[in-house]
Amino acid sequence: MGVADLGLPVDVPSTALFTDHYELTMLQAALKGGTAGRRSVFEVFTRRLPDGRRYGVVGGTGRVLDAVENFRFDADVLAFLRERRVVDEPTLEWLADYRFGGDICGYPEGEVYFPGSPIMRVEGSFGECVLLETVILSILNHDSAIAAAASRMASAAGGRPLIEMGARRTHELAAVAASRAAYLGGFTSTSDLAAGFRYNIPTVGTSAHAFTLLHDRERDAFQAQVDSLGRDTTLLVDTYDVTEAVRTAVEIAGPELGSVRIDSGDLLLVAHRVRQQLDELGARDTKIIVTSDLDEYAIASLAAAPVDAYGVGTQLVTGSGHPTASMVYKLVARAETGDAGAPLVPVAKKSTGGKTSVGGRKWAARRLDAHGVAEAEVVGTGPVPDRLAGRQLLVELVKGGEVVAREPLDAARDRHATARANLPLSATQLSRGEPVLPTEYVHTGSGS
Repeated sequence: MGVADLGLPVDVPSTALFTDHYELTMLQAALKGGTAGRRSVFEVFTRRLPDGRRYGVVGGTGRVLDAVENFRFDADVLAFLRERRVVDEPTLEWLADYRFGGDICGYPEGEVYFPGSPIMRVEGSFGECVLLETVILSILNHDSAIAAAASRMASAAGGRPLIEMGARRTHELAAVAASRAAYLGGFTSTSDLAAGFRYNIPTVGTSAHAFTLLHDRERDAFQAQVDSLGRDTTLLVDTYDVTEAVRTAVEIAGPELGSVRIDSGDLLLVAHRVRQQLDELGARDTKIIVTSDLDEYAIASLAAAPVDAYGVGTQLVTGSGHPTASMVYKLVARAETGDAGAPLVPVAKKSTGGKTSVGGRKWAARRLDAHGVAEAEVVGTGPVPDRLAGRQLLVELVKGGEVVAREPLDAARDRHATARANLPLSATQLSRGEPVLPTEYVHTGSGS
């Protein structure tokens, strides 16, 4: 299944230069030293969750698959590398034929993860795997951070719809990825048309304060909007006086008015007053949408308010204070020699300052308690114990260079809702705390 098979109208351009300079110089040195062909295993993981977070959310896997497929060094890219003397001619010749031919396994998109979880495992020759480090981390770190923030906000919203509206608060291309990650994490729609076009996410929007200010009277603006978009539109009622605006909105649209939006002030107080006023005017089915720099804490504070939907921008697309998931991409095993059948040996960085890693090719499983609730993330090397065989988390994503697990975004969105629901109840608490599941390391013998 390719991108076109999912009905997505935009192809991903070449991703070959979405990398760091030293990835290519490492490749050149490995080619010259005769080690570039050694079978290698790289793993993506994070040593810790952002402060106070109880779980992470795997976001961006689908975009990683697109990036790997499109990691190609065409003539223009090779000419740039040659002109800048980034690498030598033998390396350029090797890059001209580059196609990732290895295997990638990982947690499926939407799954939750914890410190030490082997979120993605990339296997192949050292040369072909090392080049993918930067682009894989770039995508997973960004999208997982946004997805985690979205998940927390969705939990705080308690089933009320969430609108992603942060395009104007981030880079124009990051905005599209952020919309995708937000939808994965539980948001229901986006204001960004590029995200709707590319990923088939529902798009919504009506008017801003500028439309009201364009007209001589607020009444004229409301009338024009209702005449154009219908009575079920959403009218923005806080440009001037909220009470007067609500009265005017109902006079023009009648009790069929779809929604009113509040974008400023004490949202808790104003929402209660607006709900009372709407009910008194007979507009009992008119919904209230609130915006105004919300985050998960502000959303939770409005749980008892008569709010029907939330619009979130800045805090969402910046990860609600944590714009990266701090994932790393480390070599954990490599062959003893360049021979095809050479056994793998575990390797790991040993250093001070908290940057150590655990060597060996890993598997992961989630152990459940007697009630079917997750109680531990088990990460191991060697054979998988029989008791955990049916609880393994990693799935095949790429086999022999071919993508084997591309899926619709809605599938990943549903998976996340299920994964979050299977965590202990404390996972959705917004108070500071440790990861909701401990990570347990086991070694069951040979199998690196």
